[in-house]
Amino acid sequence: MNDPTLPTAAAGQLPATAPVRRPIRDLPDELISQIAAGEVVERPASVVRELVDNALDAGATQITVRLLAGGVRLITVEDDGGGIPHDELPVALRRHATSKITSLTDLETVATMGFRGEALAAIASVSEMALLSRPAAQGSAFLLDARSGELRPAARSTGTTVEVKELFFSTPARRKFLKTDATELAHCVESVRRHALARPDVGFAIWHEGKLVEQWRATFVPGEGDAQDALARRLSDVLGEDFVTQSVAVQHRVGPVTVTGRAGLPDAARSRPDHQYCYVNGRFVRDKVLTHAARSAYEDVLHGHKQPIYALYVEIDPARVDVNVHPTKIEVRFRDSREVHQAVRHAVENALAAPRAAALAAAATPAGTGAETDPAAGGDHSRRNMPAAQPWQSQAAIRFDERGHHVADLQALWGPRKDTADALPAGPTLPLPSGGDPAPATGASPSAALPSSAARASPFPGAAIWSAPPASAGHEAAWPQGQDQGAWPLGKAVAQLHGVYILAENAQGMVIVDMHAAHERIVYERLKAQVDTGARIASQPLLIPATFAATAQEVATAEESVDVLAMLGLEVVPFSPKTLAVRAVPTTLAQGDPVDLARSVLAELAAHDATTVVQRARNEILGTMACHGAVRANRKLTLDEMNALLRQMETTDRSDQCNHGRPTWRQLSMRELDALFLRGR
Repeated sequence: MNDPTLPTAAAGQLPATAPVRRPIRDLPDELISQIAAGEVVERPASVVRELVDNALDAGATQITVRLLAGGVRLITVEDDGGGIPHDELPVALRRHATSKITSLTDLETVATMGFRGEALAAIASVSEMALLSRPAAQGSAFLLDARSGELRPAARSTGTTVEVKELFFSTPARRKFLKTDATELAHCVESVRRHALARPDVGFAIWHEGKLVEQWRATFVPGEGDAQDALARRLSDVLGEDFVTQSVAVQHRVGPVTVTGRAGLPDAARSRPDHQYCYVNGRFVRDKVLTHAARSAYEDVLHGHKQPIYALYVEIDPARVDVNVHPTKIEVRFRDSREVHQAVRHAVENALAAPRAAALAAAATPAGTGAETDPAAGGDHSRRNMPAAQPWQSQAAIRFDERGHHVADLQALWGPRKDTADALPAGPTLPLPSGGDPAPATGASPSAALPSSAARASPFPGAAIWSAPPASAGHEAAWPQGQDQGAWPLGKAVAQLHGVYILAENAQGMVIVDMHAAHERIVYERLKAQVDTGARIASQPLLIPATFAATAQEVATAEESVDVLAMLGLEVVPFSPKTLAVRAVPTTLAQGDPVDLARSVLAELAAHDATTVVQRARNEILGTMACHGAVRANRKLTLDEMNALLRQMETTDRSDQCNHGRPTWRQLSMRELDALFLRGR
């Protein structure tokens, strides 16, 4: 029979009796420690993380982790750090006893991995723990048994060993939630891996059941060698050589924020976010600001829902970041999250911007030819080593005026430069796509270069992508005088395949280019650069304004964001207290649903920072414009036109992917071609 003093209730029913009030009392110290352990110690990997944190704070240069049964039966962490004096060993096991902070000022500027002084006490409350340590100035080591409190001399060199046996033996319910030994071991290895990626100056070794599982030797000695090279070697050791070869170096500083590390190339993206590592002042964190900043830098270079790979290290004044916001210290809070977000985003964007063709060509150049660039480093060296562009006459029309054009005037984007237009013979005029003054057509007009059917297929009649005369039959396009054909990373065009792909020959072998995707990126980057100068996106007034019932938040957002909406080419005004009217939309999206467009933009403005929304929405609109303005498939190009496109690709940021994230070109080396035909076998 149930005790009538205890509340009982069936599902969906009220308790039979009123609950008995219990008095408020202090909890026993052991129960307090076990409650704290529930927050700090989730599984064996949590113990490993806390003990390795302490070892690093002690100045260790070599850390060894030994495990049994995935860490459930035994966890031993050995280090060669400064050690703990024997009279401080009992104090180290007390709750909130630490040597790392002494005041609120220390807490607000904490620079160590640990600082709360509760890890050892929490671990000792749910396991059988022993602490063995010896400072350099102490004659011998001392061993402390956490359960009995016995302290006795022992043998050990300088450093500390923490032994944790039978984790959760005093809380059997917690032990039931643990996974298999293999799963717990994987979590322990991942915990040490995160530390290893941040400290190339420390060696790490992991043993399980007496067998060596992982070992990462120190790759950096303070004061000797280059720290970035050492970090790259550690990343290669821990994450594999492919991570380094398929990534570019990140080095960016703005204000109080410094961002370093490596960002994976778009081609190396994975289906899962399991190779994303962010560190703040050497501490591994999972922070939404950092994750969103890194992901947004890949917005227009990743295809579909792929996840980028990266290892980013943010250095910031400890006073500008709060690490005391999560029990396991895996989350942080920035004083100015916007400055950190912008710094990380720009760091990754700049690293990914440089075209990789020149870097890959330099990597394939035999030693002694003067190529000393690092193919994995990316950066501006690809443009520095590129030969100066020659004044291709057939390429004149693709050059953009440095002073820029209005975004709405797509004909002006493709028209010849003023300095070349005067030198060209006069000809008939061509109509603009949306009215306006007619553009003079030169002797190299689309009607001369293309069949009439191809000219009519252009979405913008008269918007000549290139004003190049067709190459005479049996004659190759002239290569610029004084230039070595092998100097161009993407090589020399030799043919067009089915009106879709350009085949080019370079020093490494054959290059295949998707001409629409490549030209789409070129147009997209030019449009972005133009809008960045302050131009607004052209809008088209609606003959009949589109009205819709709006929520109070949508009305308030529309009233507060008039200027932002105008920059996006939208005009959304209140029609009544509960109704909004769309009076104008971006010209390129005039055929879409104005109400859906207005609702989506207002929702973004309400949820995110206006600057971020403007940039994202602007890029989407410009991407649509670039897609429609780029050269279409099945258009026959001359060799001069193909070479003009290749040269543009070599100098355009992010030209390795179109703005949808698809690759624009692929390299087939001579070795790969020989393998296809079994040459040399």
